[in-house]
Amino acid sequence: MRASVAGAPVSFGVFELTPEGAETVAPDAMLEILADAGYRGVDLGPLGYLGEGAEVRRRLERFDLELAGGWVQLPFSDDEAFAAALPSLDAALRVFSDASEASPSRLPLPTLADDGSAVRRSAPGRGAALDPLDDGGWGRLLRNTERAAERVRAAGFEPTFHHHAGTFVESPEEIDRFLENVDVSLTLDTGHLFIAGGDPLAAVTRWGERINHLHLKDVDLGELRRVLAAGGGMREVWSSGSFVAFGRGDIDLVAVMTAVDASGFDGWVVVEQDVLNGPDVAITDFQSQRADDQRRNRDVLTAWV
Repeated sequence: MRASVAGAPVSFGVFELTPEGAETVAPDAMLEILADAGYRGVDLGPLGYLGEGAEVRRRLERFDLELAGGWVQLPFSDDEAFAAALPSLDAALRVFSDASEASPSRLPLPTLADDGSAVRRSAPGRGAALDPLDDGGWGRLLRNTERAAERVRAAGFEPTFHHHAGTFVESPEEIDRFLENVDVSLTLDTGHLFIAGGDPLAAVTRWGERINHLHLKDVDLGELRRVLAAGGGMREVWSSGSFVAFGRGDIDLVAVMTAVDASGFDGWVVVEQDVLNGPDVAITDFQSQRADDQRRNRDVLTAWV
């Protein structure tokens, strides 16, 4: 496979839902773990976590890693809120440009995602029934996605769109509608597709030509179903340990990666094991556990890349 493997801050408990003031794994410690385990890249994480300007470039060079992508969440179905959020996209694109000045082997992909709604975030996988987006909302979402994509391309990058549990592009049917109407390729996230009732293996066939980025997760389906049946939202899913190290969950990663390989995929495979560190776990123990998992995850992928 011609792909490259990257890690992600979200696998170390660092992402948009990390509690304010919570102790987190330091960026240099995370990058050292990934580099030592054989990863070639890393996702950006929250803006500022890896630094900005020359700092992010020096940090990546120090660990011989490249920037694979980065999460940019925007309220696509709300024109006013979308316009107000565009400076956050511009800020992220500046960091992408800073990180890419060293002529990387692969350019990072700004990873666009919808903001969803409070109702959808509280009921992942059931959003289409509980909070459907009407045709007007869909029109705004599609139009604003195109506007964001134009901005990304003007900065010299190719966008990718991340379907995500708790947003308005969550289920396979919503992904179909999105891809039929927007000239932006897809980040396939095996874990989030599982939450929304999709089949990651079937997805490779269904959307293979449109997939330009891969977020690879394994899922403990029993734990996930327990959380959802109890009325848990996305925060509870992330806190529950539903996303597990490769081979310890219920996604047939061998079949998925074999299909991805057969599809000719040539991009970043970003290992994501979304997890939130609990307040009763020492950060040193948490970091050690995450390091063990990420070494295992990288080892599993050596059969393909």
